[in-house]
Amino acid sequence: MNAHLDSRWPTDAVLPDYGFQEACGFQGIYGLAHGLRRWLHDPQGEFSYAGIVKTVPAVVVLWVVDGLGFHYLNGVGAKSELAKYCKQRLTSVFPSTTASAITTLMTGTSPAQHGLNGWFIRDVARGGVLAPLPLYLRGGDGQIDVHEPSPLFREPSMFFQAQRPVVTVSPREIAFSTYSQHHAEGAYVRPYKGLAALEQEIVEAVRGFDRRGGLVHAYYPRFDGIRHKYGAHSAQAEECFWKIDATFARLCERLKPLGASVLVTADHGFIDSSPEKTITIGLNDPVKEMLDAPLFGERRLAFCAVRHGAEADFESWAAEILAQRAVCVRGAECIASGVFGPGKPHPLLAERVGSHVLLMEPGWTIVDHVEGEVSFDLIGVHGGLTANEMYVPLVVC
Repeated sequence: MNAHLDSRWPTDAVLPDYGFQEACGFQGIYGLAHGLRRWLHDPQGEFSYAGIVKTVPAVVVLWVVDGLGFHYLNGVGAKSELAKYCKQRLTSVFPSTTASAITTLMTGTSPAQHGLNGWFIRDVARGGVLAPLPLYLRGGDGQIDVHEPSPLFREPSMFFQAQRPVVTVSPREIAFSTYSQHHAEGAYVRPYKGLAALEQEIVEAVRGFDRRGGLVHAYYPRFDGIRHKYGAHSAQAEECFWKIDATFARLCERLKPLGASVLVTADHGFIDSSPEKTITIGLNDPVKEMLDAPLFGERRLAFCAVRHGAEADFESWAAEILAQRAVCVRGAECIASGVFGPGKPHPLLAERVGSHVLLMEPGWTIVDHVEGEVSFDLIGVHGGLTANEMYVPLVVC
């Protein structure tokens, strides 16, 4: 990856690692997902870096705790069971957000390839800017067709046609969403509600495997929601963390006699923001006249569709208003840097990145208002390139 981008990254930026080598392992969640995908589709394969060798039928549990950053684990959670078994830190993908990273962890492909490069993506054929996970348009109320004019979700699940059994353990409220059904295709889905139920579903899934072994892919989003609402280092987040840690300890104890390896990782970490470090673009803000669409991507990393002919005015606005608050780069330049990862680029990647990208400096966010859209505040945020957002743990028990 060309990491220079004319040296115009935000301060102390951590860039994603998309490497994978069987002999020496990986440094990012892309490598973890890529390795698991290879193992699932090769009955004689191994994933030795996670303790999986081809001579032994393996059972693997991958538990993805949404929002569990590496630095949080080694700070607040320094004396936890999770920290005790933490093998290394991994980088998230770009952007460091759920839609991009979870899709990578369920397909084994990069954001460049799967094309879900933010909570909001631009899809002109579907009416503008939409949220691909809950499936709604910014400021709109129409239905989104995920099949026409072309598939919204193009990359198959890594579980599809896998040569080993796969079970997904997913929250009841999203287990059978359109997004989940596509990205869990090929797996048996076990919905749950609450940590105790998640633990039990994982154990029962492991007990249900035959001599071929298999993979349990579990997802827990509540920690992310709490950190968004109350703050990255709030008392509520810490309380939730220790419940997660206790569940992990019990899982290791219960699954050890069954020969299962338990891996825990995350999609991204967190930082806190504040109103004082929030750039707000109102309904009547002059910069709106320079844009063809609302902002898309994330509060910490915004993609912009600048009107043809307004590029110079937009860049002047960014240089003046966003000085020391954000780095403004051309979308094509951002794609060319390789920061979205390897693989055949999604046919709409350029549209979804936009003409310009606003890479927010540490602590800063940017939001815009859209008519008909209910605004909401977030204390904890992610999507940017700080170490707290980009580094996640790999725990192996």
